[in-house]
Amino acid sequence: MTSRERQSGRRAAAPRASLVQLESLLLFARNFVKHPLMLGSAVPSSRYLIEHLVAPVAFDRARVVVEYGPGVGPITAALLQRMRPDASLVALEVNAELAAHLRAVVRDPRLHVVHASAERADDAIARLKLPLADYVVSGIPFSTMPAATRQRVVRVTRAVLQPTGVFIVYQFSRAVLPDLRATFAEVREDFEPRNLPPARLFYCAV
Repeated sequence: MTSRERQSGRRAAAPRASLVQLESLLLFARNFVKHPLMLGSAVPSSRYLIEHLVAPVAFDRARVVVEYGPGVGPITAALLQRMRPDASLVALEVNAELAAHLRAVVRDPRLHVVHASAERADDAIARLKLPLADYVVSGIPFSTMPAATRQRVVRVTRAVLQPTGVFIVYQFSRAVLPDLRATFAEVREDFEPRNLPPARLFYCAV
C-alpha cells in the first residue's frame, strides 16, 4: 500500500469514527429522555472521570472485569484499551437498545455484553464460566433505586469479587455509601469536579 493510499484510508476512517460517536451520543440522549432514572445523567462520562475511575486498576493482573451500566461504552472502551489480551470484560446493561448498540460498535472478543440487571452479575459470570472478578466498575444510579434493590446489587457485587477484588463506583450523590460501608471492609471516597455533573467516586475493598 502506498503512502497516499494509507492517508486516504485514514481520512475515510475519521468521518466514520465521528459518525459512530455522534450516533452514540444521540442514542444516549434519547434513552435519557425515555429513562432518566435508569441512566442518571444526560451525557456520557467525561474523559476526566474515566481516567480518575480506572487509575487504581492493576490492569497487568486483572483477568476478569465487570462493568455495570456501560451505556454507549466510553468506560468500556477505556477498560478494553488497558486490559490484558487474555482478560475478559463482562458488561451488564439492562437497556436492550444500549446493549445492542454496544455489541454492534465494539468488536472485541474480550467483551461479553449481557442484557441483564446488575443483580444478575453472579449468573452472568457463571454462564460465561469465568472466575470471580478482580474489579467491578459501576456507574448505575443507585440513588434512584429502591433500597432493597440497591442492597441486593451491593451484596451480589461482594459475592462475585475475588478476595483481593475492588468495587469501583461513581455516583452523583452519597446515597449508596451506607450500603457500601455495611458490605465492604474498606471504602475510600474521592471526587471528580471535571464531569457533568461532578461525580463522587468510591473504591471498595473486599
